[in-house]
Amino acid sequence: MNPADELVDLIDDAGNTVGVVTRREMRAKRLPHRCTYVLVFNTRGDLFIHLRTATKDVNPSHWDVTIGGVLAAGESFASGVKREIREELGIEADAAELFPFEHSDPNTLVRAIAYRLVHDGPFRLQPEEIVRGEFVPIDDVLKRVGSMLFCADGVAVLNQYLRTQR
Repeated sequence: MNPADELVDLIDDAGNTVGVVTRREMRAKRLPHRCTYVLVFNTRGDLFIHLRTATKDVNPSHWDVTIGGVLAAGESFASGVKREIREELGIEADAAELFPFEHSDPNTLVRAIAYRLVHDGPFRLQPEEIVRGEFVPIDDVLKRVGSMLFCADGVAVLNQYLRTQR
């Protein structure tokens, strides 16, 4: 199935489902929807970052500090995060819930849950979504954010996470 034809829940300001639309319509009209964000660390505390493919519908060819994505219509956050980890990293793993997260920019309007996963790999990266990835020390990630194209929503998740760790 073409990802643009996938069905997603349209939500109201309280996060309640008020309709179902295709991903294409959700993107075209910047409709509010649910998604997951997962910060993936190795046991040394380095963060997994990855380069998105040029065919992604939002932020193509950008680096991202989170894996995750849009929930399917009727899908729970718990099911969605497990599916995204399986699809994008090729592993079965349980992520710890961190905090609810909302993000709005010219491309997207989301209500989400952020998660943390500790795993040393190896990963089987999803070729349709990820060009390559690597574990990087947090300080180096923050330096790269200032000089390379990164997904703003993922960076916002990372910044909120870092604030909670201080």
